[in-house]
Amino acid sequence: MKRVPAYFAALGRKLLALRDTPHAIAGGVAIGMFIGFTPLFGIKTLLCLGLAYLLRCNPIAAVIAVSLHDVVTPFWPFLLKVEYDLGAWILGHFNELPPKVDMRHFHFQDMLKWTTFFHVGLPLLVGSIFVSAPAAFLSYTGMLSLLQFRERKRLAHAKEQAS
Repeated sequence: MKRVPAYFAALGRKLLALRDTPHAIAGGVAIGMFIGFTPLFGIKTLLCLGLAYLLRCNPIAAVIAVSLHDVVTPFWPFLLKVEYDLGAWILGHFNELPPKVDMRHFHFQDMLKWTTFFHVGLPLLVGSIFVSAPAAFLSYTGMLSLLQFRERKRLAHAKEQAS
């Protein structure tokens, strides 16, 4: 049981040990958190690397952040339900609640149909944007503040050592 917190603590230490500008590291963390809340399982790491490259952020910070996002894995059923409900409500033009899903007539081969994407996947993607954007904003501002504080502290310590 102690290995899991140690794993996340080690990832946090690696994140703070990165050598890049505070903006680039905070941007990478925000990208990782944004992609982490999307239901794009299996391609999150590749998306983080691509977005970090395109937006000139730290790709290692993005990958670490998407890995740190695994902390919410036990809450995925709840998060997916919230994202689906929110997306279905938005796509329904705000006037009706999402339909109830009947699992009694569900078959695995239904997941491989394009119509399933439009009925389930699209509301999940749209809803995830409204969950991921605030998480990305909060993680960016929090990480940027932390890194700028550490930089000011390091410069003050270096100035103190020089005098």
